[in-house]
Amino acid sequence: MPSTTRRNRRRDTPPPRTGSTESEVLRGFLDYLRSSIAAKVDGAPEPQARTAAVPSGTNLLGLLHHLTLVERSMFLGDDVTDWQATFRATPTDSVADVVARYRDAVERANDVLDGCTDLGAPVPRPRPDRPAPSIRWALTHMIEETGRHAGHADILRELIDSTTGR
Repeated sequence: MPSTTRRNRRRDTPPPRTGSTESEVLRGFLDYLRSSIAAKVDGAPEPQARTAAVPSGTNLLGLLHHLTLVERSMFLGDDVTDWQATFRATPTDSVADVVARYRDAVERANDVLDGCTDLGAPVPRPRPDRPAPSIRWALTHMIEETGRHAGHADILRELIDSTTGR
């Protein structure tokens, strides 16, 4: 018996076929996950996008706001003093605002990464007084961080409007 609930299904894209170098593989997977979570939040209805659907208070807009600040901290050297606060977008932020800021942070992070040829080298920092992880570590961490929150976003978006897929 077919479900009476209409499901919004997006095409579920498989993992990327990247180049063969370690850098191409890591960056390919990171960009795949970045696109997935931005698409999951893009077009989500207000106010549901900022409404907590689980007891922890997690919501779609907060997840993408958090990832924006993680990207900026990791690759652009921005200082974050309260990571818990990064899970809350401001009341005046629209879905489009948060998605645009995330895409801008990703573009700026990729500009930094484009200049990095040695994965063992530290992430370039605008402030040399701050220690930096290796490019390899940063990419691997960002794949884990983005993938984890993309999974959260999958569930939250389906709860909001039944949208599934990447």
